[in-house]
Amino acid sequence: MVRRNAKPVNLALQGGGAHGAFTWGVLDYLLEDGRLQIAGISGTSAGAMNAVAVAAGWVENGVDGARSALEHFWRAMGDAALLSPFRRSPLDVYLGTWSLAGSPSYHIADALTRTFSPYLLNPLNLNPLLDLLRESIDFERVRACDAFELYVSATNVETGRVEVFDRAGLTPEMVMASACLPFLYQAVEIDGVPYWDGGYMGNPSLFPFHTHGACSDIVIVQINPIFRPGTPTSAHDIQDRVNEIAFNASLLKELRSIDFVARLIEEGKLSPTDYRQQRIHMIHNEDALMPFGAASKLNAEWAFLEKLRDLGRETAARWLDDTYARIGKEQTVDIRAMFQGTGAPTR
Repeated sequence: MVRRNAKPVNLALQGGGAHGAFTWGVLDYLLEDGRLQIAGISGTSAGAMNAVAVAAGWVENGVDGARSALEHFWRAMGDAALLSPFRRSPLDVYLGTWSLAGSPSYHIADALTRTFSPYLLNPLNLNPLLDLLRESIDFERVRACDAFELYVSATNVETGRVEVFDRAGLTPEMVMASACLPFLYQAVEIDGVPYWDGGYMGNPSLFPFHTHGACSDIVIVQINPIFRPGTPTSAHDIQDRVNEIAFNASLLKELRSIDFVARLIEEGKLSPTDYRQQRIHMIHNEDALMPFGAASKLNAEWAFLEKLRDLGRETAARWLDDTYARIGKEQTVDIRAMFQGTGAPTR
């Protein structure tokens, strides 16, 4: 239950495949705790899926409904993984390693998708993830949820620009467009326009919060490492790091813009009555997520999803205890230091 006098925040949820279960855990804790009130959610890919689950569940039964809908969605993901060809190797299972880097089927599929397009490998355009969305999320309830704003980002293939879909007309296809990795899926067409994963141009998009609603606090739930020490040397590791950089680029650009506006306001060059200064906060646990590796983002085993959920809950609990008093008053991410150093430093 949302507590009386709860502080309003906008939530910005990154995409990251199965690692989205970390965000599930963060949301589950924040909803259970009740000290924060959701004013809006912007989500991309797995972040968008978490967002629509919260919205659908909220309409059904408020906070409890949102938490139940999140668990229902991720359990459906875990059940679907039972039929997935991507399985950990026996050695990885024995060692307790969650990555699929040792899986022969993963490497075969990876090689095929680097050589052949999904239009050749999947000419019938079968999409089990879209089917799972349709079956596990009630989109009529999503569209009816007026408790908070909701935005889902996808990348327009033709223009290369971000497209932000709002709650009013949201469909499973729009959420799937937000999660459409072009090497795995055919582009998702909406009104004749092809879309790919929103992570390329908005992971997640923050700009909708600038013009909609009065809330100035944005909490980013980050699951893609910004800083990764060392130089990757294998072809696979190089590609993984290139993807991480690409999927963080749009977010870093928006953060730099927010900091630029804040600096102009501080220097008296922009009026604080005409321009609203956003307060950025970030929930992240790079030290815990980084060792799983990029290949684990395709591992949807229920035991792994539970582990990520629990990690998300623990991270959110620590973050909220440390940060709650400052929300609504000051920013807790030092954006300028972020671009001068490493990681996502807090003030």
